[in-house]
Amino acid sequence: MNILRDLLNWRSLRWKIAALVAMACCAIALTVGVLVHRSTLARSLNDGSAKAVTQLSRDLRDHERDATPPDSLRMSPELMPVELLRRLRDPQGLRDGYATWYDGDGPGDHPSMWAAQMYRGSPVAVEVDMTPDLLTRRALDRHMWTYSLIALAVVVPLSALAAELPHRRLRRVARTARRISAGDLTARTAAVDGSDEIAEISATVDAMADGLLGRLVAEQHFTADVAHELRTPLMGLVTASELLPEGEVTELVRDRVAALRTLVENLLEISRLDAGAERAELRPVPLAEVVRESLVRTELRTQLTTADAQSAETDPLRLDRIVTNLVVNAHRHGRTPVEVTVAGTCVTIRDHGPGFPRELLADGPQRFRTGASERGRGHGLGLTIALGQAEVIGAALSFTNAPDGGAVATLRLPAATAARPRTEPLSVQRRRSAPG
Repeated sequence: MNILRDLLNWRSLRWKIAALVAMACCAIALTVGVLVHRSTLARSLNDGSAKAVTQLSRDLRDHERDATPPDSLRMSPELMPVELLRRLRDPQGLRDGYATWYDGDGPGDHPSMWAAQMYRGSPVAVEVDMTPDLLTRRALDRHMWTYSLIALAVVVPLSALAAELPHRRLRRVARTARRISAGDLTARTAAVDGSDEIAEISATVDAMADGLLGRLVAEQHFTADVAHELRTPLMGLVTASELLPEGEVTELVRDRVAALRTLVENLLEISRLDAGAERAELRPVPLAEVVRESLVRTELRTQLTTADAQSAETDPLRLDRIVTNLVVNAHRHGRTPVEVTVAGTCVTIRDHGPGFPRELLADGPQRFRTGASERGRGHGLGLTIALGQAEVIGAALSFTNAPDGGAVATLRLPAATAARPRTEPLSVQRRRSAPG
């Protein structure tokens, strides 16, 4: 279907090249045809004029010899065209004493060439039939147009086929560029051959992808290194804060240490997601129940609505991580009420704040970028982790803005297979996995 759509796309480079070749062929055929037609007409008129003059000279010699004018010799001005008589009286219209005129409006589409001269004070003229020359010129024009159309019918498809090779190379470069813009930095143009402009564009796209991939890998390594380097002194801070005497200052220190610990844990989680070290343990879970427990653990006022909720095939711990991050982000950067809706295997989280910034809607969430200032301050890690965990469990997470205001995050999970048994709620799993 895509191939057919591409073939029918008249804006494609293939058909533009074919149209350019067709116009060039038509221009060449028209130019050559007009030049040949005019050259043939001039030659025909010149030959006809010479033939008429020769005929007039011969008829006058016969008239002088026989004293009887030949039938082709016209000696009465009434039998001669007016234009021929005008030229005969005009000295500038004479050539060697003769005046010629081509009558292309003869009856029955039979043109004639006239030749006249003054003989004993009176005009005499002869008429030569030019019909064979006219038929010859028309046949030549007809053959030229016929062969031009045949050549055009052959050249245009061949030009379209010849344009297919660069068109195919450009499509490959375009596909690679789309994959890179979608986030696949491993995409390459597969070494497009040649040393032309297309090969130069391909090499530039590959170099751009290499540069972006190198920067991304360097950023991921930096994030992982920072998180690991901060982990050891952070644990010392946590231990030291627990030993401080109770008081207002101690609570403030513990609060800041807890915030720092959360940041480091988020960085470690992102580094594991970047490295592909996360593995999901998928099982059927009651979606509404898991979401309800996640909302309770956030200790934030959130409205939950369920409509025909079903069981989903997912990892409950990672699902809890996704829902928690989305709800905390909605409370932190949006405005209440924050509403969570579970319908089927789809979870929707909406706030009533200023909505997601345009950069996030266009490029997706990125670490250490919170977008618009009206969304509040933060590290931009919550949505990044939610998106990464969604990819791990095979779910689709999308971000939009509601028409009447507010940010909307939609998580679509795969439905659970009926053959697998119903599992325990997330709280029971956490208790059973707890030590002791």
